[in-house]
Amino acid sequence: MQKRDRNPKQQSTLRRQLLKGLMLLPAAVMLGNVQLASAEVNTTGLAVTDDTVKVGILHSITGTMAISETGSVQAEKLAIDQINAMGGVLGRQIEYIQEDGASDWPTFAEKSKKLLVNDKVAAVFGCWTSASRKAVLPVFEQYNGMLYYPTFYEGLEQSPNVIYTGQEATQQILAGLDWVMENKGAENFYLLGSDYIWPRTSNKIARKHIEKNGLKVVGEEYYPLGHTQFNSVINKIKLKKPDVVFISVVGGSNVAFYKQLKAAGIEMGKEKPLFLTISVTEDEILGIGGENIDGIYASMKYFQSLDNENNAGFVDAFKEKYGEDIVIGDVTQAAYLGPWLWKAAVEKAGSFDIDKVRAASAEIELTSAPEGYVKVHPNHHLWSKTRIGQAQTDGQYKVVYETSELIEPNPFPEGYQ
Repeated sequence: MQKRDRNPKQQSTLRRQLLKGLMLLPAAVMLGNVQLASAEVNTTGLAVTDDTVKVGILHSITGTMAISETGSVQAEKLAIDQINAMGGVLGRQIEYIQEDGASDWPTFAEKSKKLLVNDKVAAVFGCWTSASRKAVLPVFEQYNGMLYYPTFYEGLEQSPNVIYTGQEATQQILAGLDWVMENKGAENFYLLGSDYIWPRTSNKIARKHIEKNGLKVVGEEYYPLGHTQFNSVINKIKLKKPDVVFISVVGGSNVAFYKQLKAAGIEMGKEKPLFLTISVTEDEILGIGGENIDGIYASMKYFQSLDNENNAGFVDAFKEKYGEDIVIGDVTQAAYLGPWLWKAAVEKAGSFDIDKVRAASAEIELTSAPEGYVKVHPNHHLWSKTRIGQAQTDGQYKVVYETSELIEPNPFPEGYQ
């Protein structure tokens, strides 16, 4: 029989259908979408009825971090829509209550308490910065909530009340530095970050790794969130002539930094200095402009350009919901995993109760993740690959390297604490 070619629209539809089918598999194998009475699946007073279950979405949709966090909100809502279209969780439709952390850490803590105490949500998908996560962590532990946190971060943390769907330091920072040392012959580094816990701790870990390898840090600078004047540090970089500028600037500051780099005549596509970011995803490039960041490298686990069937279906569905011009970055994809991992754990546990969901979470697997296969480690982090991408003028990253195997998460690496 002659194979009939499908048009792009048909292919897009088929990919979406395949993705939805694959996403169903982990839950279906464990329990299926069996509806049990609320008294059986909710013994702790959560916002669960026979028909619905409430969850929280907590990100910055205003302030300097909105440029980074908007994609996470979109991804979580997409996942919830897809889960609901498949019948929900234990036969219940997911309803979300969205709160704005407003790029302010005390506000994050306040809103998380509202979601857990007043709204009694069964899970929260949220936060971006480590400062916001640290602000809400005591609240989640005090009131026994479950947070699905999507951002790559510095590690050195493990909580029974958090599932970390992004990378920790050994999977992103150390693996990224190893790549640049081994493949680019880097010998000296300039560390640059925003002034809060994640960049400072990340650079502390980076400095230790650089010096353990007999190499040198020639500069280290931090600037407040929202900072827009980088000409001074750009001049220092020109003067010090590092092999690598290792960057953890976040939020709206990225727009000013990369535009000012270009205005200063620095060509980011050159190998010296080589610019390696652990914070600029496709979401930020949308605001920066691909022409202003062309050539930099990023160490992440996911890029929109990944060539696999899962990702094709995910990108199609994302663009169908939010428009053809939308872009998808690492944290956005990790945020998308949160509702799916929660669904799988709830259905494995046969309950929405936090303690039962926590106990069921270890070893949960998704073969259908856009980044590829993922699995929850008993330490509540995900096994993942490290990938290096190089930014292109179209705002996408070209993958130039990836680890052959998944890296086991190790949030407390010996010698880096």
